[in-house]
Amino acid sequence: MKKNFFRAYALLTVAVVFGSCNNSAPQMDEEPVAEVSAEAGNGMRIAYIEIDTLTSQYEFAKQKSLELEKKGTNARNTIQAKSQQFEKKAAAFQQKLQSNGFTSREQAEAEQAALQREQQNIMALQQRLENELASEQQKFLQAFQDSLDNYLKAYNKAKKYDMIVNKAAVLYADKRFDITSEVVKGMNNRYKKGSASSTEKSK
Repeated sequence: MKKNFFRAYALLTVAVVFGSCNNSAPQMDEEPVAEVSAEAGNGMRIAYIEIDTLTSQYEFAKQKSLELEKKGTNARNTIQAKSQQFEKKAAAFQQKLQSNGFTSREQAEAEQAALQREQQNIMALQQRLENELASEQQKFLQAFQDSLDNYLKAYNKAKKYDMIVNKAAVLYADKRFDITSEVVKGMNNRYKKGSASSTEKSK
């Protein structure tokens, strides 16, 4: 039986280059943002985003991270509770076996078989919960990536950077190339507008 089942899922660290637009994603907030001077030595316009900062401040990522953490905790608690119950039953069976508490060999074998089935059911449940949580995490990561790609494509129509990269993949970059705060602000504004619109439609 696995111990320390279901660690809290860490948020993603992904390399980002402005890319394709997901047509179903909400449009970028139209408020103007401050221009950043980001001319590289070769004349290319380059900027970077600190993904860890983005995921910790982007409301959508924060909300989904909490949901995944809660589901992971619930799954872990469910498996731990069932495992503890099983261990008690297994210990009682062993004690009864050693004290000749069974009236027949058939009775002992039947109880042992029932314990084996229960153990298999717990293992199957654990695997199912692991798969479900992994699937939800993957959907979240894809939604996050689609949202970021869509936002950066719209954002870059005005900024016209040649490249927007993930700071984690760069050994060194001057702070003037950092557009993280702009992107966080713009994506949060867009997310709030999208959430408000969804709420209005549901009324």
